[in-house]
Amino acid sequence: MIIINFLYIGIDDTDSPDGMCTTYLASQIINKFEDNGIKLQGYPRLIRLNPFARFKTRGNGGVSFKILNDDKASLAKEIVLAEVERLSMFDCDNTNPGVVFYDGKITKSMEDYAFRAIYEFISIDEAEEFGKSVGCEIHKFKKGRGIIGSIAAISLPLSDCTYELLAYRSSENYGTKRKIDYESVYRMDGETFPDTFENIDYSEGYIAIEPKTPCPVLYGIRSNEPEALKKAKDIVEVSEPIVDWCIFKTNQHTDMHIQKASDIASMKQYGCYEVIAEVKNKPTIIDGGHMFFYIFDESGEIECGAYEPTKNFRKIVSHLRPGDVIKVYGGIGEQNTFNIEKFQVIKLNDVEYQNPVCECGKRMTSAGKDKGFKCKKCGNKISSSEKVPVKIKRNLKNSQFYETPVSARRHLSKPLCRMDI
Repeated sequence: MIIINFLYIGIDDTDSPDGMCTTYLASQIINKFEDNGIKLQGYPRLIRLNPFARFKTRGNGGVSFKILNDDKASLAKEIVLAEVERLSMFDCDNTNPGVVFYDGKITKSMEDYAFRAIYEFISIDEAEEFGKSVGCEIHKFKKGRGIIGSIAAISLPLSDCTYELLAYRSSENYGTKRKIDYESVYRMDGETFPDTFENIDYSEGYIAIEPKTPCPVLYGIRSNEPEALKKAKDIVEVSEPIVDWCIFKTNQHTDMHIQKASDIASMKQYGCYEVIAEVKNKPTIIDGGHMFFYIFDESGEIECGAYEPTKNFRKIVSHLRPGDVIKVYGGIGEQNTFNIEKFQVIKLNDVEYQNPVCECGKRMTSAGKDKGFKCKKCGNKISSSEKVPVKIKRNLKNSQFYETPVSARRHLSKPLCRMDI
């Protein structure tokens, strides 16, 4: 029996608002590996962590890759550490890289750690203590916060996954408008969807493959399988150099961050959940365009928010009314508000209680507290103060899902096009 040993390499927290990202660093390391005859085993991995973590980089993701643990493993380590030193922008406060090397079997405790990094908050000290306990070789730069995501990127099992092709631009173009031919993006989407997805937000005319930050990424295309990405890349036209590109296997768009909550009281701040509850009040909009309402169950209640960047999604939310039962997906942020990513209607309240209609056809008005109703048209009165149930037409539909637009979607949120509905 031949036993093959692998070396796992994890890197995180190299992002900077000035133009660095962890995936670009990974692509440069992979190039150096190829130059030195070091082959990756499978695709490099891009693992997104808890979107509500209190301390996070722009993309809040770590990368990892696997190579044979052979006579070139030491050289691989040297290359990784040298590239982190060379490319990380250490003058940025949020750049606190961590590198982890691991040459054992991925254990259940490591998998559990990875899910904790997606569900909860892990401190640097906790990550370092855990990493050492399982035999990781840890390298911290500055505060070394990146070791949290590095261990998770190595350890996370991917029962569901997607792929992302990232094309990188020349450093002299960082911070300038990207020269992407938008018509070719529409053509690419038409020819490759649904194998690729999240390319365009048609409701907003928003090109979703184009980042809005001054990072090295020229564009990113997401897919259910890697072959479609190569086809998509051949269709997209650009008018600036592509200096490199790389395909990552990732947990993006899998809802991996979502935990099933038995009730509202069991949910914790900074966690992400799906929960079934009843709408308490009609959604209201405040200055700035944000929309809020409450849901409740027997255990308690929580405020839900659909924020201005979700655009037309707020109009859908506005159709909710008291008594509706919905399944809500999202996360609890700093203000303890449940940020909605999508929701499913479980049961609509399609009955409204109204004043009775008079024999003359006019709707009656209250005659005073516990004094029944009266008709202003004919003067008729009735003694009962009970309103009558009226079946009403609803804009929403039972069992249907409603989601935020592509332009406002989180990395980990599973779009409806990937759901078995």
